[in-house]
Amino acid sequence: MKKFFVSVAILVVFFVYSIGIRHQRPRIAKPSNLSRQTTSSFSANPSSLTYSSSQKTNSSNESNTTNPTTTGYKNGTYTGSVADAYYGQVQVQAVINNNKITNLKFLSYPNSHPASVYINQQAIPYLKQETIQSQNANVQIISGATFTSEAFIQSLTNALSKAHA
Repeated sequence: MKKFFVSVAILVVFFVYSIGIRHQRPRIAKPSNLSRQTTSSFSANPSSLTYSSSQKTNSSNESNTTNPTTTGYKNGTYTGSVADAYYGQVQVQAVINNNKITNLKFLSYPNSHPASVYINQQAIPYLKQETIQSQNANVQIISGATFTSEAFIQSLTNALSKAHA
Protein backbone atom coordinates (compact mmCIF):
# COMPACT_ATOMS: atom_id res chain seq x y z
CA MET A 1 0.00 0.00 0.00
CA LYS A 2 2.87 2.32 0.83
CA LYS A 3 4.41 1.76 -2.63
CA PHE A 4 1.11 2.71 -4.25
CA PHE A 5 0.94 6.08 -2.44
CA VAL A 6 4.57 6.85 -3.23
CA SER A 7 3.96 6.04 -6.90
CA VAL A 8 0.87 8.24 -7.03
CA ALA A 9 2.75 11.08 -5.29
CA ILE A 10 5.59 10.86 -7.83
CA LEU A 11 3.11 10.93 -10.72
CA VAL A 12 1.31 13.97 -9.27
CA VAL A 13 4.59 15.85 -8.78
CA PHE A 14 5.67 15.01 -12.34
CA PHE A 15 2.31 16.14 -13.73
CA VAL A 16 2.38 19.46 -11.85
CA TYR A 17 5.99 20.04 -12.92
CA SER A 18 5.12 19.34 -16.58
CA ILE A 19 2.26 21.83 -16.52
CA GLY A 20 4.49 24.48 -14.91
CA ILE A 21 7.28 24.04 -17.47
CA ARG A 22 4.87 24.15 -20.40
CA HIS A 23 3.54 27.58 -19.41
CA GLN A 24 6.88 29.11 -18.51
CA ARG A 25 8.13 31.80 -20.92
CA PRO A 26 11.80 31.97 -21.81
CA ARG A 27 13.57 35.17 -20.81
CA ILE A 28 15.40 36.92 -23.60
CA ALA A 29 17.99 39.61 -23.00
CA LYS A 30 17.70 42.42 -25.54
CA PRO A 31 20.84 43.71 -27.23
CA SER A 32 21.84 47.28 -26.48
CA ASN A 33 22.73 48.12 -30.06
CA LEU A 34 23.29 46.49 -33.41
CA SER A 35 25.58 48.34 -35.76
CA ARG A 36 26.60 47.61 -39.33
CA GLN A 37 30.14 46.70 -38.35
CA THR A 38 29.11 44.47 -35.50
CA THR A 39 29.34 40.72 -35.54
CA SER A 40 26.48 39.42 -33.47
CA SER A 41 26.35 36.19 -31.62
CA PHE A 42 23.66 34.84 -29.41
CA SER A 43 24.21 32.16 -26.82
CA ALA A 44 21.59 30.48 -24.77
CA ASN A 45 21.44 28.83 -21.41
CA PRO A 46 18.45 26.61 -20.63
CA SER A 47 16.10 29.44 -19.64
CA SER A 48 17.25 32.54 -21.53
CA LEU A 49 18.70 33.91 -24.71
CA THR A 50 21.60 36.31 -24.42
CA TYR A 51 23.22 38.58 -26.93
CA SER A 52 26.79 39.71 -27.22
CA SER A 53 28.62 41.63 -29.89
CA SER A 54 32.16 42.36 -30.94
CA GLN A 55 33.55 44.90 -33.39
CA LYS A 56 34.65 43.67 -36.79
CA THR A 57 36.55 45.57 -39.42
CA ASN A 58 35.33 45.24 -42.97
CA SER A 59 37.86 45.58 -45.74
CA SER A 60 36.72 47.04 -49.05
CA ASN A 61 38.08 44.11 -51.05
CA GLU A 62 36.04 41.44 -49.25
CA SER A 63 33.49 39.73 -51.43
CA ASN A 64 30.66 37.51 -50.45
CA THR A 65 30.07 34.78 -53.00
CA THR A 66 27.14 33.09 -51.27
CA ASN A 67 24.98 36.17 -50.66
CA PRO A 68 24.32 39.01 -53.07
CA THR A 69 25.67 42.40 -52.09
CA THR A 70 23.86 45.72 -52.32
CA THR A 71 25.22 46.46 -55.78
CA GLY A 72 23.07 44.92 -58.42
CA TYR A 73 19.73 44.54 -56.60
CA LYS A 74 16.76 45.36 -58.79
CA ASN A 75 14.00 47.45 -57.24
CA GLY A 76 10.87 45.51 -56.38
CA THR A 77 9.40 43.02 -53.94
CA TYR A 78 10.88 39.53 -53.97
CA THR A 79 9.50 36.49 -52.19
CA GLY A 80 11.88 33.81 -51.00
CA SER A 81 11.26 30.10 -51.07
CA VAL A 82 9.54 28.35 -48.18
CA ALA A 83 12.16 26.90 -45.83
CA ASP A 84 11.66 24.26 -43.17
CA ALA A 85 12.37 25.49 -39.65
CA TYR A 86 11.60 22.14 -37.97
CA TYR A 87 8.75 23.61 -35.88
CA GLY A 88 7.14 25.26 -38.91
CA GLN A 89 7.80 26.98 -42.21
CA VAL A 90 9.62 30.27 -42.78
CA GLN A 91 9.10 32.45 -45.82
CA VAL A 92 10.30 36.02 -46.19
CA GLN A 93 9.68 38.81 -48.63
CA ALA A 94 12.35 41.45 -49.32
CA VAL A 95 11.50 44.96 -50.49
CA ILE A 96 14.24 46.62 -52.55
CA ASN A 97 14.20 50.40 -53.15
CA ASN A 98 17.09 52.37 -54.65
CA ASN A 99 19.01 49.08 -54.97
CA LYS A 100 18.93 48.55 -51.17
CA ILE A 101 16.99 46.25 -48.88
CA THR A 102 14.52 48.59 -47.21
CA ASN A 103 12.07 46.20 -45.59
CA LEU A 104 11.56 42.53 -44.83
CA LYS A 105 8.27 40.81 -44.23
CA PHE A 106 7.83 37.38 -42.67
CA LEU A 107 5.06 35.70 -44.64
CA SER A 108 5.26 32.67 -42.35
CA TYR A 109 7.20 31.56 -39.29
CA PRO A 110 6.80 28.82 -36.65
CA ASN A 111 3.79 29.77 -34.55
CA SER A 112 2.08 26.53 -33.57
CA HIS A 113 3.30 26.53 -29.96
CA PRO A 114 3.27 29.45 -27.49
CA ALA A 115 7.02 29.11 -26.86
CA SER A 116 7.74 29.26 -30.62
CA VAL A 117 5.60 32.38 -30.97
CA TYR A 118 7.33 34.08 -28.05
CA ILE A 119 10.85 33.20 -29.19
CA ASN A 120 10.20 34.19 -32.80
CA GLN A 121 8.59 37.48 -31.80
CA GLN A 122 11.88 38.27 -30.06
CA ALA A 123 14.18 36.97 -32.82
CA ILE A 124 12.45 38.31 -35.94
CA PRO A 125 13.15 42.02 -35.28
CA TYR A 126 16.86 41.24 -34.78
CA LEU A 127 17.02 39.25 -38.02
CA LYS A 128 15.29 42.07 -39.91
CA GLN A 129 17.47 44.78 -38.41
CA GLU A 130 20.71 42.96 -39.03
CA THR A 131 19.74 42.17 -42.64
CA ILE A 132 18.87 45.78 -43.41
CA GLN A 133 22.13 46.93 -41.84
CA SER A 134 24.29 44.36 -43.63
CA GLN A 135 22.31 44.57 -46.92
CA ASN A 136 22.67 40.83 -47.50
CA ALA A 137 21.67 37.48 -46.05
CA ASN A 138 24.92 37.09 -44.13
CA VAL A 139 23.42 37.42 -40.64
CA GLN A 140 24.25 35.64 -37.42
CA ILE A 141 22.13 32.74 -36.20
CA ILE A 142 20.24 33.45 -32.99
CA SER A 143 20.70 30.70 -30.45
CA GLY A 144 17.34 29.67 -29.10
CA ALA A 145 15.85 30.47 -32.50
CA THR A 146 18.40 28.48 -34.49
CA PHE A 147 15.96 26.72 -36.82
CA THR A 148 14.10 29.94 -37.57
CA SER A 149 17.40 31.78 -38.20
CA GLU A 150 18.68 29.12 -40.59
CA ALA A 151 15.37 28.96 -42.47
CA PHE A 152 15.28 32.78 -42.60
CA ILE A 153 18.75 32.87 -44.17
CA GLN A 154 17.75 30.22 -46.71
CA SER A 155 14.53 32.00 -47.73
CA LEU A 156 16.19 35.43 -47.79
CA THR A 157 19.08 34.14 -49.90
CA ASN A 158 16.55 32.83 -52.41
CA ALA A 159 14.68 36.16 -52.48
CA LEU A 160 17.88 38.16 -52.91
CA SER A 161 19.08 35.88 -55.70
CA LYS A 162 15.90 36.82 -57.57
CA ALA A 163 16.62 40.50 -56.91
CA HIS A 164 20.23 40.26 -58.04
CA ALA A 165 20.74 41.80 -61.47
